[in-house]
Amino acid sequence: MHFFFNATATPIERTATVALDGLPKGSKPIRVALLSDIHVGNVGMRPARLAQIVRAVNAARPDLVLLAGDFVIGEQKAGAAMRALDLAPLAGLRATGGVYAVLGNHDHWTDPAAIRQNLARAGVRVLENEAIRSGPLALVGIGDRFSRHYDLARSVARADAVGGVPLAFTHSPDIAPDLPSRFQMLLAGHTHCGQVVLPWIGPLVRTSHGHRLYDPRYRCGRIDTAGRSVFVTAGVGSGTLPLRIGAMPDWWLIVLTPRPS
Repeated sequence: MHFFFNATATPIERTATVALDGLPKGSKPIRVALLSDIHVGNVGMRPARLAQIVRAVNAARPDLVLLAGDFVIGEQKAGAAMRALDLAPLAGLRATGGVYAVLGNHDHWTDPAAIRQNLARAGVRVLENEAIRSGPLALVGIGDRFSRHYDLARSVARADAVGGVPLAFTHSPDIAPDLPSRFQMLLAGHTHCGQVVLPWIGPLVRTSHGHRLYDPRYRCGRIDTAGRSVFVTAGVGSGTLPLRIGAMPDWWLIVLTPRPS
């Protein structure tokens, strides 16, 4: 039973500070909350638990909240619209710069229109292969690579059009190596940090629909490589089966600061 308790435990708040080129010298730090894989639709993520998570995020006083996809469980449209109603507690999120989302593979496989509608009701703006300006940042929401809904060329073009320092977020982290070098950060989810990870064996589930779920380099946490910081959250939900072993639920609070001279 402790596997279920792991899945429904209070998500760990992980923190990091990243210095970015291009942020104005002396500017105020920007606090970014990253959440992913909420996966409403089973006993592991009921509205009451989601509301508790929302309160914890608000207590961290983020300037921006980024939601990196997979809002529901399942792979079929039937029932997804009803499950998406449980996303209502997201309306409680408070961030001075707004709350933004991309869709994940389960969202695209089920009922993306209903999910978008419920996110809009909660005051969440979906950015799919789109970018907007937020202060000195260009928030770049890239479509999910795993379900083949990404359009990197469009996303980059939209980022260039709005200007600012690119802050990219997406569902699957595997797009990281394809980003232009000027994209210093990528925030993602999808992997659940393995969800069921055993000693000496590692993650039990490595494929889905005949494809590799994710590049093992990007399974979990902060990955700094080639001048880019990639953050992969374990997610706050647990997918179809509400269990976790060796990969506790978490979310990130990332503080962006100007790079010292």
